[in-house]
Amino acid sequence: MAKEKGTNFTIIPIFIYTFALREHTRAPMRKRILLIALALFALGCMAQGTKNWEEYLNELSDMEDMDNVSWEQYHDILAEYAEQPMNINTATREDLERLPFLGNQQIEDIQAYIYQYGKMESLGELAMIRSLNWYQRKLLECFTYAGGVPQRSYPTLKNILRHGKHEVVAAAKIPFYNRKGDIEGYRGYKYKHWWRYKFHYGDYAQAGLLGSQDAGEPFFSNANNLGYDFYSFYFQVRKLGALKNLTLGRYRLRFGMGLVINNDFGLGKTNTLTTLGRNGNAIRVHSSRSSGNFLQGGAATVTPLKGLDLTAFFSYRKIDATLNSDGQSIATILTDGYHRTDTELAKKANSSQTLAGANLNYTLGGFHVGVTGLYTKFDKPLLPKKTSLYRRYYPEGNGFWNVSADYGYASHRLSFSGETATGDCKALATINTLSYLLTEELSLVALQRFFSYKYYSLFSNTFSEGSDAQDESGIYLGASWTPSSKFNLMGYADIAYFPWPKYMASASSHAFDSMVSATYHPGDFSFFFRYRYKMKERDNADKTALEYRKEHRARLFATYAGTRFTAKTQYDASLSQFDGNSFGWMATQQMGYTYRWLRVDGTFGYFHTADYASRVYTYEAGTLYTLNFTSFYGEGIRYAARLRAELGEHWLIIAKLGITDYFDRDHISSGYQQINQSSQTDLDIQVRWKF
Repeated sequence: MAKEKGTNFTIIPIFIYTFALREHTRAPMRKRILLIALALFALGCMAQGTKNWEEYLNELSDMEDMDNVSWEQYHDILAEYAEQPMNINTATREDLERLPFLGNQQIEDIQAYIYQYGKMESLGELAMIRSLNWYQRKLLECFTYAGGVPQRSYPTLKNILRHGKHEVVAAAKIPFYNRKGDIEGYRGYKYKHWWRYKFHYGDYAQAGLLGSQDAGEPFFSNANNLGYDFYSFYFQVRKLGALKNLTLGRYRLRFGMGLVINNDFGLGKTNTLTTLGRNGNAIRVHSSRSSGNFLQGGAATVTPLKGLDLTAFFSYRKIDATLNSDGQSIATILTDGYHRTDTELAKKANSSQTLAGANLNYTLGGFHVGVTGLYTKFDKPLLPKKTSLYRRYYPEGNGFWNVSADYGYASHRLSFSGETATGDCKALATINTLSYLLTEELSLVALQRFFSYKYYSLFSNTFSEGSDAQDESGIYLGASWTPSSKFNLMGYADIAYFPWPKYMASASSHAFDSMVSATYHPGDFSFFFRYRYKMKERDNADKTALEYRKEHRARLFATYAGTRFTAKTQYDASLSQFDGNSFGWMATQQMGYTYRWLRVDGTFGYFHTADYASRVYTYEAGTLYTLNFTSFYGEGIRYAARLRAELGEHWLIIAKLGITDYFDRDHISSGYQQINQSSQTDLDIQVRWKF
């Protein structure tokens, strides 16, 4: 057991205090006191050897993932696996592919290790697999365990019902303030709450039902007679002989590289580097509270022959849409899921969408090839407004089809994968990745994509600099170097070209993105640094020429590992350059203490940014199944406290109080969301019962 040495950790608060004296000697006394308090807050804090998986993911991921809609889906997937870890000794390749932070080579190496040396006695043996970096090993420890290897057979229905696990979760968010819409505008009260019931038996069967209510939405009133605004339900069985997967209710799909369909999670640039561009097929239940990104119906995968998988899927669901003035055509499909005002309620479920498709995939050794096809139809024609030039090739019509071929090869050192697609647009899109393990310490990855400006798929979600797989060509190069188990250095560079005008760019434009990060873990300490530089062409103020909008982001943090306490000091900086400079920074101290069944966490941070362009992000411990990454801009402080009590094996109670005080404004936000005060306080309460 490591000794607790509070004095060893003083290097971190000294860094903050030095920064405070250097940068704010002439600042108002209030600001200086806050910064010094932040430094003193860190003194004597030690860190526990284990972290929440969200923290590892936050350190492994990049800012672009925080802004990506699919990040919430990514979070939900891993939250499920954290509650239901898999036995790494019996996990199949398909099981490991369910973990989105692993690449083909890592999966291949894990299975080769178990095949060669037998089952793992503990997850500490993951350190013997050199292709896994430190963060991937830590994440695997959160989502897997090293168990025995029982005789494989599908359990009987009697055993499933007798030995299955039940879970009931209920949560509420209580704001200690009123928004403008809470007083006049929103049709419901200001409280947000949700509940979920889940039943599962290992990897074989699961079923669930949830209800979710956003703040401001009517509850059993005002055109919402069903109580909760959003319900989700699902049933899934896996590994039933030739039936690999049967999912009914609400679900999500991903095939190939996502050119035709992927409403699961996306391929961010940092994630592409850590997974070395892996693609894959998946059917997942929709157990999250997101009401805009799911399918409803059924999907099934069968294996008629060894190596051959056939998947078929069907979906019919009501969707939210903004209709054109004729009331008979769709201008915009809405996915935010908000139904608070009369206007939003009028758009709820006012259209419908039908989808049908299939995927055929064949695997032989390290090779695989697949074909995906789908057809989707609306009950009203999709007629988006095309007055702006960048909207010229938006999809238009009643019915749409897409088809693609995906392909690849994976071995210990070499991995190749890609997908090429077309559709009723009569245009082409292709994306291809190549990764190579040059040595056991150094891996390289390259990615090429070409998306015609005429190509579209309503369900695509793949690697891109833009928001969708349309109007983009680019090359991405990355490298990861791990000379020892204590040190990792990785980085990437990405160049993109947009031949057709984009939003805020009225002509052909370019973009460049690069990142470098380093992690060092000498014994009980952990240090991390990341710097990212982006530039993208935009219209100038007069819209007479294109200019580069440049963005610099940096993060530095340090932790120290003890036994019961946790502590982490983090500094973030952001500089946006376009028609002037916008600079922002944030210093954050997090600490925690665990005593038997009780865990206490605290966060204190000071932020100061010029405006939204230089906003900064931070992670703080919160409730289960909730995205706990927050952005801040302006000037102020953020402080939060969380209590987590595990009462025996069955009950878990979490309470979190978070406060944000702004120094540069007398109100927060705008429109119906406006709060007529400079402080925002929220209380989150969550109860979980397992039986």
